[in-house]
Amino acid sequence: MTAAAGMLRSRLAGRSPRYGIVLGSGLGSLVEAVSDPVRISYADIPGFPVSAVSGHAGELVAGEIGGVPVIVLSGRVHFYERGDANAMRGPIETLKALGVETLILTNSAGSLREDLPPGSVMQITDHINFSGVSPLIGVDSDDRFVGLTSAYDAELTERMRAAATKLDIPMGSGVYMWFSGPNFETPAEIRMARILGADAVGMSTVPEVILARFFGLKVAAASVITNFGAGMTGGELSHHETKDMAPIGGRRLASILTEMISSEA
Repeated sequence: MTAAAGMLRSRLAGRSPRYGIVLGSGLGSLVEAVSDPVRISYADIPGFPVSAVSGHAGELVAGEIGGVPVIVLSGRVHFYERGDANAMRGPIETLKALGVETLILTNSAGSLREDLPPGSVMQITDHINFSGVSPLIGVDSDDRFVGLTSAYDAELTERMRAAATKLDIPMGSGVYMWFSGPNFETPAEIRMARILGADAVGMSTVPEVILARFFGLKVAAASVITNFGAGMTGGELSHHETKDMAPIGGRRLASILTEMISSEA
């Protein structure tokens, strides 16, 4: 990612981003909080993967949130697009090369709890990698044995909670289970996920957490709930529902993250 980092350094004109933020499906509202933005399409960045999933802008936006330098990745590439858990390695490695120390990950997810309805926000405190694959498969060094006991940074977790409390925005917390997708889960799989201790399910984020920890970045993450899991309401699930509901919770999450980041300025 030397070429990508070099190209971005020239476009950022001396800015030193401290935070990287990855936005999930329909969560582009956070970009509106970025002041003095520099926008660059993924297609123009050497080696950056371009997603074909609707609801993902495929754009890097650099600027400030509350006076703190940030880089927002508006859209991600998913495992299910190419069967590659390592798909986001290039962008995350580039963020590290640019000086980013903290990565905040967001996604749209299905709730397994009645008290986390569509439109709500859930802070991710741990995850279950149900897909069974890792982006570190094939890394030829002992660095691949990344510890994940504290994958989600305790201080960042507390700061996110404090921001939600200050804004009086309800925010749940729980365990996110990664299914590979792109098909949605079956009712039986949702019952299994609940038994195993999951609070929400989705098709992203976990590979990025592993990659971020591999590169030494601190991690915080949150889900915007767009639906209940299969079999919980009797209705069928769809990506249209995800895109329709994501902006509702997305605005709440954008407010939380803006307050969280600004409090460090």
